[in-house]
Amino acid sequence: MTRDFHLPDLGEGLPDAELVQWLVKEGDTVALNQSIAEVETAKASIELPSPFAGVVRKLHARPGDVVEVGSVIISFGEEGDEAPAPETVEPAAEEKRTPNLVGYGAETRRTGRPQRRARTAAGGSTDTAVLDAAVLEAAPHDAIPDFAPADSAAVTERPRSTPPVRAHAKQLGIDLALVSGTGRDGLITREDVDAFAARAGVAAAPAAATTEPEHEHEEIVPEAPFEGGGVTRIPIRGVRRHTAEAMVRSAFTAPHVTSFHTVDVTKTMELVAALKTDPQYADLRIGPLAVVAKAVCLALGRTPMLNSSWDDAAGEIVQYGYVNLGIAAATDRGLVVPNVVGADRMSLGRLAQALGELTRTAREGRTTPAQMMGGTFTITNIGALGIEAGTPILNPGEAGILGVGAVQRRPWEYQGQVALRDVVTLSLSFDHRLVDGAEGARFLRDVGDILQEPGRALLFG
Repeated sequence: MTRDFHLPDLGEGLPDAELVQWLVKEGDTVALNQSIAEVETAKASIELPSPFAGVVRKLHARPGDVVEVGSVIISFGEEGDEAPAPETVEPAAEEKRTPNLVGYGAETRRTGRPQRRARTAAGGSTDTAVLDAAVLEAAPHDAIPDFAPADSAAVTERPRSTPPVRAHAKQLGIDLALVSGTGRDGLITREDVDAFAARAGVAAAPAAATTEPEHEHEEIVPEAPFEGGGVTRIPIRGVRRHTAEAMVRSAFTAPHVTSFHTVDVTKTMELVAALKTDPQYADLRIGPLAVVAKAVCLALGRTPMLNSSWDDAAGEIVQYGYVNLGIAAATDRGLVVPNVVGADRMSLGRLAQALGELTRTAREGRTTPAQMMGGTFTITNIGALGIEAGTPILNPGEAGILGVGAVQRRPWEYQGQVALRDVVTLSLSFDHRLVDGAEGARFLRDVGDILQEPGRALLFG
């Protein structure tokens, strides 16, 4: 008996994953829960455990393939069974699939090509909340205008359009389910997408080049190409694709404002050095970033709007009574932002340990999707790259992000004289819908005061 393993939903409803490598080959005998493949989603790199014990009969994808959720990726047989004939019969729709492992989520109903959720409205009317839920497959609610197509009853299960039009809509971040087609038999044209974009206030993309050259084999070659050079094309996949989409969505959704504050952190650096030489705390590995993280958590308690989010769909501001502190980490796979959950409830030593574990896991590529969900505020340590200051882009859904520059030894006014001091520049970007300039300034001042004189942390309640 042959049993197929369908690629499960690995978190947050992600539609696909890239197969990085197989950890088994055809003919291998595998045990239940044995790792069989490494896949990379838009969030993280994950090893898939086998939901069956048996013999690998067929691998349905190759490394580098992007596989849609619900597609068969591997087939298993029982020991002693002969390999199945090339032509296999799909199981009946009513047949119950063998239960999957805990953590793979609900049973997938797809047996081949992934299906879209039906978007028809009962009674010929579509409620806004229903429409919002229907388009979540394509993009988060904050990336799509909140209005229905002209003819709600005409929204079918799969909007009719051509591949170039679908690509054009994807470039603009528009779900075709919201667009009314004026072409033959309701076909959605490029003009329909552009008209919808104009009503939504989305900037139109440049006209795409024709896919059919004037001469069938015509190739454009530079008149004087660089000798010994060349062009490398890297597929935009996984974490890098997700990061790019998130940053574009954030930049064009939340009105960014960035404020800067340069602080004398000599006493913080002296504290860090003293803790490293103290036998009681040497194993905690408390560094400047841990002190900054603790200062941020304390300051957020006094400026709660920076620990909030804007819920456009509900028309509400969501204030969080906890701090899930994101730390932006640069990895070989791109930028990831895992979170320290409940950072505001941690001591300085525990926070330092959590930061160390988090960054180590990220650089090893073992960060899970769950570790990157639910963040409320982010720190990006641009100083680790020798940068003094910058204008960081908000992590989507968050109200603020703090950039921490490089600590530099500079001439600085101290007690009425010029002295060499350790100085750092803090860069705070915030969502101006939620935070005004005065609140942003108070937050920066509070963080700076603690870094300038760590003992002031005792005054924060």
